[in-house]
Amino acid sequence: MEDIELSIILPCRNEELTLGACIKQIKKVLKKYKIKGEIIVSDSSSDNSPRIAIKEQVKLIKHDKQGYGIAYLEAIKVAKGRYIFMADCDGTYDFNEVPKFLGYLKKDYNLVIGNRFKGDIKKGAMSWHHKYLGNPIISFFSNFFFKLKIHDINCGMRAIKREDLIRLNLKTTGMEFASEMIIKANKQKLKIKEIPITYYKRKGISKLSSFRDGWRHLRFMLMYAPTHLFLIPGIMLFVIGSAIMIAFLSNPIKIFNIPLYNRPMILGSFFTILGYQIISLGIYTKAYMKSLKFIESDRLLDTIAKVITFETGIIIGILMLIISFLMGTNILSKWISTGFPGLTDNTLLFVLTLSILSIQTMFSAFFLSILVIEKK
Repeated sequence: MEDIELSIILPCRNEELTLGACIKQIKKVLKKYKIKGEIIVSDSSSDNSPRIAIKEQVKLIKHDKQGYGIAYLEAIKVAKGRYIFMADCDGTYDFNEVPKFLGYLKKDYNLVIGNRFKGDIKKGAMSWHHKYLGNPIISFFSNFFFKLKIHDINCGMRAIKREDLIRLNLKTTGMEFASEMIIKANKQKLKIKEIPITYYKRKGISKLSSFRDGWRHLRFMLMYAPTHLFLIPGIMLFVIGSAIMIAFLSNPIKIFNIPLYNRPMILGSFFTILGYQIISLGIYTKAYMKSLKFIESDRLLDTIAKVITFETGIIIGILMLIISFLMGTNILSKWISTGFPGLTDNTLLFVLTLSILSIQTMFSAFFLSILVIEKK
């Protein structure tokens, strides 16, 4: 079998205006630099694009499934090269850049990504809201959540070692495929290089949906960062709420000689329950991602699985429920013995809050055990 050094994958959906020119340019580059390569067109077109690919005698994968990620996932199945190069075939990228990407992979980088912002963005190539809002915002969140140093996470021109690409086990089917690749590469501590490239104005109609595709990127990152989305806000709310409830548990507090009675207690109860719920959702999200193999391991989940088992969670919930029941019984006894006065005791709200948390703890333990159960 011929040893193929480089597989160049072109995701294609109705690119008859530019596909032929892109293939011709790639062939010239491969010949000039004596690179043993293959060109793979991953197609879901309804125009003449597949006929152009056949005419140019390149490998055509006609799957007719829509989705940026799907196009690459289908092509990766048949790619034979030691290195994989990816780029759109809409005329926006210059394939004369291919040797530069390949050179960095041979210098022991695992993933090489183009940076349009540090390169040259031609006039009309990128709309103002993509240039100054969409791409910078998504890149900012990716760097903030995952401690990356990537300035153009959405760039469609990139190259990666085939063995590393397989190990990343990419799954997303839409535009978030680009984010998933970088996030997983960073988590697996792959060596990433970002290089400046030139970005040209595309020919034909763009398939991008600014809001939808931008949201898919952001949604995926939020799913991959439950600590920032759920756990940190949840813990803050829970701590603030618990502190308020403890402070007002015994006697009303006066501020500027104004008695606050049980009003802050209500707010504290709300914050405590809401915070506990958000924390639970964060843990559920981590467990769900692990069950789908988006993450291989998680320190928090591993600790919970070892320390707080299903049985432990049930026991903790029952103990909390018993405490709240005993406290509630005491309040009820005092209420009856004093002739059924109006209830203003802050302890009552504390008991009700504790009861809610105890029941939620038991059901959360059961639900979490379903999510983290080992599957054969």
